[in-house]
Amino acid sequence: MDYTRMLAEFCAGLSFEDLSPEVTHKAKLCILDYIANIYGSLELATVKGLVKYVRSLGGKKQATALGCGFMTGIQNAAFINGTTAEAIEAQDGLRFGGNHPVSAVIPTAFALAEASSNNGKEIIAAIVAGYEAANRSAAAMHPYHTLSGFLPTGTCGTFGAAAAAAKLMQLSAEGMLNALGNAGYLLPLSMAEQLMGGYTIKIVQGGQAASAGIMAAGLAKTGITGCPQVLEGSALKGGFTQITVRGEPKCERITDKLGEHFSITDIYFKPYTACRHTHGAAQATLEIIKEHAFRIEDIASVEVDTYGIAVIAVGKGVPENGSFVSAQFSIPYVVAVCLLDRKLGPTQLTEKRIADPTVIALSKKVTVRGDDELNKVYPEMTSSRVTIRLQSGKTLVKQVDIPKGDPRVPMDVTDIADKLREFAGKRDKEKIESIIALTMRFETLPSLHELARMI
Repeated sequence: MDYTRMLAEFCAGLSFEDLSPEVTHKAKLCILDYIANIYGSLELATVKGLVKYVRSLGGKKQATALGCGFMTGIQNAAFINGTTAEAIEAQDGLRFGGNHPVSAVIPTAFALAEASSNNGKEIIAAIVAGYEAANRSAAAMHPYHTLSGFLPTGTCGTFGAAAAAAKLMQLSAEGMLNALGNAGYLLPLSMAEQLMGGYTIKIVQGGQAASAGIMAAGLAKTGITGCPQVLEGSALKGGFTQITVRGEPKCERITDKLGEHFSITDIYFKPYTACRHTHGAAQATLEIIKEHAFRIEDIASVEVDTYGIAVIAVGKGVPENGSFVSAQFSIPYVVAVCLLDRKLGPTQLTEKRIADPTVIALSKKVTVRGDDELNKVYPEMTSSRVTIRLQSGKTLVKQVDIPKGDPRVPMDVTDIADKLREFAGKRDKEKIESIIALTMRFETLPSLHELARMI
């Protein structure tokens, strides 16, 4: 079956009028959450250095490096904005694909739309199409793509970025098909090894995907062709799902209920600045703190029982001189800093906080274990149980089965607006409220210019 062609035809033909109020509202929440992540990421010294470097490359003043105070070329803007969508690790995600579509799709849509003066309805349609392309390709290979050594945010995100770009470039169905085909040739490897090792290059996967997706669509617009079966592959066995999966891909997921169910409605949001696999432990820890009075020095040990993939992905501690990426993917660090700071936001990921001897010492008291019963209910549930044992012998226990932000336990506009206000730090409060208001009536915007200038 021509899965890629069916996806391309759907994305090319999608219009704002095809979207339900539920889908439109979710898209606006994704945009609002995206802006929050930009502000949070700009608190990190590593991100500031990256922005400074990309700015030094110059380029036409076509699109805004959001939150950075300057304009640059479309692809450089998308690269920066994709990196700031990703770096703080509080980005949206799809549980069924293990990916974070926002990091590639919205930076692409914003950079192109600002340069071309697309209106709010056109941008929303492009974002929804981009999420479909990114999420459905990721779902077709989940979890085998990640287990084969790739990060789908970068790889599959490029398909999403290409689809969003092709929409805004008003490419035909054939042009969209070539944009997806080209994306399969240009997309980054996005090696999981980089993430698991705590290397900070991980943060550019969304930016690289956005930049590559724009190039893929732009080349398609000039007539450059790509494989029309890029996702499913052909008898040549060189399709994307054929060469990046140790296991059997389920390509039918690419088109399952296409046009009936929009994957953006399955997106979760993150209240915490860490890998989603840590969120059950973070939430349980913070709930214990609210419910019980105890001193940090009275803690004898902390045990976190969770499902198997969480143990593999985030069960380790932060190594000496570890990076903020290491901290984002460490349950021991997350639990320790939640106990000490009673929150987990941008300030908990600064180099100074990660190196704090008090945090390091407490994290060493945290043990992460796999639990057979919790593993049985994964992925329907992403359960974690935190047990704090005090010196007195008293035990404090809390289990979270579905962390907040999941569509079943949703973060609504109030929650995400509060996240934006917190991540914005000392920025102008009146301007932040204007950004929230503009975003929640995004479909009425004649262009992106006013909102981009405010951010």
